[in-house]
Parts: sequence; C-alpha cells; structure tokens
Amino acid sequence: MCDDIRIAGIVKESIVDGPGIRLVVFTQGCRHNCLGCHNPHTHSFEGGGLINIESIISMVKENPLLDGITLSGGEPFEQAKALSKLAKSIRELGYNIITYTGYTYEFIISSFSEKPYWEELLQNTDILIDGKFEIEKRNLTLKFRGSENQRIIDVGRTKQEGKIVHALI
Repeated sequence: MCDDIRIAGIVKESIVDGPGIRLVVFTQGCRHNCLGCHNPHTHSFEGGGLINIESIISMVKENPLLDGITLSGGEPFEQAKALSKLAKSIRELGYNIITYTGYTYEFIISSFSEKPYWEELLQNTDILIDGKFEIEKRNLTLKFRGSENQRIIDVGRTKQEGKIVHALI
C-alpha cells in the first residue's frame, strides 16, 4: 500500500480553506489546467516532493487547535489511493475532511468502476468542493471557492438522500 503523497506543500494552520482551523495538504499534479488557477505550480506531476502519510498524521495530532484537514491541489483524486488512506486515518481521530476537486461529484461517482480508490476517497470526505475553476464565473465574494459553478457538497447527506445536498459552512 502506498504510504507517500506527492505534495506541493502543507499549510499547518489555515482559516481560508474550510471552516475552523485546518491543516491543508496541497497535492502535486493536476490534469485540469484551469485558466486563472491560483496554484499553477501544482500542475506538474513531477514537481513538489514526497511526504509520508504518518508524517501528516503526526502534524495533526500535534496541533490541538485543528478542526480538520483540507485536501487541495493540484488534484487530490489523482492520488486517491494514498489520500483515501490518510483521510480515513484522520477521520478515525475525530477530524473532518474537506476535499477540493476539479471533477464534478457526478463524474467521480460515474468513475468508481474504473477508479475504485476514488470511491474510497469520496467515502472518507465530509465536504466536497467540486468543479473546475472557471475564470468567467470568478467571484471573490464566495466562501471557500473561486467560481460560481463550484459547489460545496455534504457528501454524507448527498449519499443518504440520493441527490446533491449543499453543505452549510
């Protein structure tokens, strides 16, 4: 099982990548290449560096102020195998998980048969912020997202109700 994640960086305490104080893992590698992306340095799959999952778990355990972690990018679903393991371990410690993705919720669930680790990552995500950044829909007043097409989805309630349920965060 893969215990390393290729990251662009980690922010140990953020208040802009989800509610509360969050540890943010910026993954390395993204196929979307959205025009106007605020993290274009994360697009290359060869950039960044490797970090062991246990190192991230230790960072979380060492900070009693954290409310949860945020998986951002790059594109987290490109490293779903390792990130699903990380997310599961962090949730077992009682923290919540937010995952940003350029893919839509519908595309993710339609890909489960070809990409089983996508299902595991989604199952271990509490809030999914989905959709590519679209510069023509950019809105600086939005909370926790950059363009109006992106949604903040309560994954558990969406699965339970069988329809997209927007999270109130």
